[in-house]
Amino acid sequence: MNLTFIRRPSGLQFGGVDVRQLADRAGRTPFFAYDRAAIDARIRELRSLLPSGMHLHYSIKANPMPALVHYLAAWVDGFDVASAQEMAVALNAGAAPADIGFAGPGKSHDDLRRAVASGVNVHVESQTQLRLVTALGWELGVQPSVAIRVNPDFQVGQSGMRMGGGAAPFGVDVEQVPALLRELEAREVALAGFHVFWGSQCLHAATVVKAQRQSAELVLRLAGGLTEPLRFVNLGGGFGIPYFPSETPLDVKAVCEAMHDWLPGMRAGLPGTTPILELGRYLVGEAGIYVCRVIDHKVSRGKTFVITDGGLHHHLAASGNFGQVLRRNFPVVIGNRPDGVARERCHVVGCLCTPLDRLADDIELPEANIGDFVVVKQSGAYGRSASPLHFLSHPEPVEMLV
Repeated sequence: MNLTFIRRPSGLQFGGVDVRQLADRAGRTPFFAYDRAAIDARIRELRSLLPSGMHLHYSIKANPMPALVHYLAAWVDGFDVASAQEMAVALNAGAAPADIGFAGPGKSHDDLRRAVASGVNVHVESQTQLRLVTALGWELGVQPSVAIRVNPDFQVGQSGMRMGGGAAPFGVDVEQVPALLRELEAREVALAGFHVFWGSQCLHAATVVKAQRQSAELVLRLAGGLTEPLRFVNLGGGFGIPYFPSETPLDVKAVCEAMHDWLPGMRAGLPGTTPILELGRYLVGEAGIYVCRVIDHKVSRGKTFVITDGGLHHHLAASGNFGQVLRRNFPVVIGNRPDGVARERCHVVGCLCTPLDRLADDIELPEANIGDFVVVKQSGAYGRSASPLHFLSHPEPVEMLV
């Protein structure tokens, strides 16, 4: 998504705005900025490749900024949420309850009560959740919309995070699903759909294609004995983005071409059922930056440290997630002088009193001056909301759409 960044003599432009101007607009550093045009372009490209009738949902956990979710409401067909607060954000953005799916293995009684009262699709992940949801429906005098999140009987390699297969807290093991279907029938509650989520952050097209085919086959198998049609099937997402030089972007065209092969069979077996693709990071991850300011520059025993006013409390993933063994640098530039002639090998660190607060290790950058802007790219997903904002009690970062 290179269209997000333009190099000018005055420095980097993001979303058509100079980094210095963005800092003035934010009022202070550090800040996150998200580019509407880049998000639009990503979704338009995806829509042009997807088979007709494939619905697109945004997974709010990737970035729950209310203004961003409100903006996306005009571009996607629905939202997937993992908390009552995310559900509220989606509803406040104007999403119809029928277009919201609520997943998560640890939904509380209050979460489920709010979900049933709101009319969203509750993706139950255990017998306990199923019984509680149906009881709440009776208590509130409403028919709950219930889907079953399935823990598949296949595992997927080459994904950044596995969310299904094997023993897992997520979903209902596929072999236990028939018992839940019988219980739903006994409680006179119709099944709205199935949700199969196999993994995330996958950059291998063949892996995504295989997982989607297997998910479709699994759903057809489970739905074989149903007497009422399903309203939807959420096939998860898993589309990744490259963070590091060694990574290659996902071949989305190949994934979508394969959908044109296997989706007709699923639709023939499930007439009237809406297929859903659930994406988060892929839609917004490359459309965001994190910007902090250089506040000191020092040399310690032969090593140069560029010290910023940001750090792991705002962007845990870029710092290495509290000391992961194999830490790699996110793409980092000096925003106001990306092409500076004088270069230096340095370590870019945050302002916190911990050796884990690192934004870039042993990286070559233009020689930094106090007041320069350090820009961390690929920061539109799992940034601010996925970081320990209150760690060491520093100010929170600003967020804005451009």
